[in-house]
Amino acid sequence: MTDPDADIDGDVYVFPRYLAGSTYTGDPALEPLLALGWELTYDDLANVYVTAPDRKIRLGYLPEGDDDGLWRINAYEDRFGPPTWGVTFNDQCPTEFVTAFTTALAAAYQAGPEHYLAPPDPADLDAFHAAVPLINRGWKIQHPRWGVLELQTPDGMAGIEYAQGRLDAEKELTTLQARWYLRGGPKSGYARWYATASTNTPTPLVTAITASVSDPAPLPRWKDQMLRGLRENAQLVSVTPPPPPVPTPLDVRRTAPRRAPALTTRSVPRWSTTTTPSAALPARRSGPHR
Repeated sequence: MTDPDADIDGDVYVFPRYLAGSTYTGDPALEPLLALGWELTYDDLANVYVTAPDRKIRLGYLPEGDDDGLWRINAYEDRFGPPTWGVTFNDQCPTEFVTAFTTALAAAYQAGPEHYLAPPDPADLDAFHAAVPLINRGWKIQHPRWGVLELQTPDGMAGIEYAQGRLDAEKELTTLQARWYLRGGPKSGYARWYATASTNTPTPLVTAITASVSDPAPLPRWKDQMLRGLRENAQLVSVTPPPPPVPTPLDVRRTAPRRAPALTTRSVPRWSTTTTPSAALPARRSGPHR
């Protein structure tokens, strides 16, 4: 019989998932796009590039990039023009969040340009639909700041900001000053992660990220590979439950089945030299003897 825990890539489950940290591998997030036949190339530094067949979406997995933006995904209406939208995940972002995005992106690409290049409609507040999974799972709206809508988890370890008004298109693609800014982890240290999505990023793609970030299901991790700041703030549960404790002699004595009570001397029949009435000889007849 196979062990169901053998296929789990980790020895602990991490709650909440936004404190799980990166898996330090990009394969799961690349798979949804490679499964569609997207082109995969490398550079001399082992950075990975994945390009859609129509050249209108490009993904870069950049462990040797110029900054901590490990994942950069851009879409183009004109393959020779500037990006229509861009999404970024840094090197500490849980890989599952990136995988949720690339899975939604693969589905949108198959559905056509009207899905993966469709900007949110500001007239019906379409962009705010991406915040619905967060609100439904207990994220709270923070004190309003001018031009920014912010939601945060009750523990303060994750949050999202939505910037209103006009933004600089170039800064959105090269800095953290984007339309959407998600973050998680301890406020200080290397364990903090972030993700950004620029103006015109299709709302379903942003929603795929927010739904994954707020999902209550835990994520598996190898405890020794997690950064200290995450281990100290997250709840860790062993993938394999510990064996039951060895019973003590007292436990054995308490749980041992009771024996039937032994027979007492009063209930044991014994031989007797006393003749009972039932065993007496027949009585002699009374009367004169002949």
